[in-house]
Amino acid sequence: MTGTVDMHAPRLGLRENLGQFALLVLVNGFVGAMVGLERAILPSIAEHEFHLAAKSAVLSFIVVFGFTKALTNYLAGRWSDRFGRKHVLVAGWLVATPVPFLLMWAPDWRWILFANALLGVSQGLTWSTTVIMKVDLVGPQRRGLAMGINEFAGYVAVAGSALLTGFLAARHGLRPVPFYPGVAFAGAGLLLSAWLVRETRGHAQLEARLHAVAAPVSPPGQREIFWRTSVADRDLSSISQAGLVNNLNDGMAWGLFPLFFAAARMDLSQIGTLAAIYPATWGFAQLFTGAWSDRIGRKWLIACGMWLQAIGIAGVALAHAFGGFAAGAVALGLGTAMVYPTLLAAIGDVAHPQWRASAVGVYRLWRDLGYAVGALLAGLVADAFGPAAALWAVAALTFASGGIVAVRMRETLHASPRAGR
Repeated sequence: MTGTVDMHAPRLGLRENLGQFALLVLVNGFVGAMVGLERAILPSIAEHEFHLAAKSAVLSFIVVFGFTKALTNYLAGRWSDRFGRKHVLVAGWLVATPVPFLLMWAPDWRWILFANALLGVSQGLTWSTTVIMKVDLVGPQRRGLAMGINEFAGYVAVAGSALLTGFLAARHGLRPVPFYPGVAFAGAGLLLSAWLVRETRGHAQLEARLHAVAAPVSPPGQREIFWRTSVADRDLSSISQAGLVNNLNDGMAWGLFPLFFAAARMDLSQIGTLAAIYPATWGFAQLFTGAWSDRIGRKWLIACGMWLQAIGIAGVALAHAFGGFAAGAVALGLGTAMVYPTLLAAIGDVAHPQWRASAVGVYRLWRDLGYAVGALLAGLVADAFGPAAALWAVAALTFASGGIVAVRMRETLHASPRAGR
């Protein structure tokens, strides 16, 4: 019958897809909570239970996490285009289920490293896919807001999980009790993803058709997408380097901040609070910065955010007490909130819907290699010159990255997505 409307046909927009969007926000909260399990106490476990003295050895768990997450991010983008988003999301949660048990009962450090390899794979599959699915659902108009909400959910959950594990560790010891919540996080994420989340690849195909009304587009191959996103396209490559440096300083903060705070005589409860302040500030502020980038643009929010991150790291390096550490963590969190959702939105501005998921995968490959690079750099510099020197080195790199964005990147808001050859 003519005039019949298919109620199940994909429609673009936040309001039109509010139920699924909200469900994916909840799922990404559980994704963030899984990584928050380690945020406050794993460096202390390395030193006190496994007797690792060298900072580079202590931070090895972040190196493993960073490499596996980076590679999986790249594959997640390709697999999402090929097999569908939901299948990749569920696979990521299946990989996550052993992680809390390994962290509880690992008999030596190699088991912790194995747990972090699994965690990296899981995070790469689940977080990448929730990003791609939200971008699919909202279309081009509210992309910054969507990424702000996505990253808000993930990093507020990181903060809450870090605060909870620090609280439990202060009262029940470093293991196994602090990791009990991880079992619930993994179970809830898996059940929601398998039973309630719906596939969104049709939404990306709809957007691609809307962009191709004038003429069909021949999408570039995977090698071309990798080259464009990494090097050739001045906007995409500027975004990729900023993402790498952003997570370089996050990897340093994850591994070195708890040890730096402990050396300043902070107890486990204080360390847990400080470890939560940075991602909590980052998470809540993204509710505003993502939408803000939809109004004022991406470029200068990214550049200024990188510079504010550098100031926050320098503030921590100069501080000697809880108040100073907290102020530095707030500045670092605010700077990261300016950068994190804006980088993802800018990728969505530039990449054509036909190859956007793959471009997001390449960007997230470089971004999460920053965890490994940051942990290696911070560990080596800290072993050679002390933890404060490592903080200053990372602050300098972060400031320089903001300069690259300011000089090389163009404004991407309202830019036409770039098609094939």
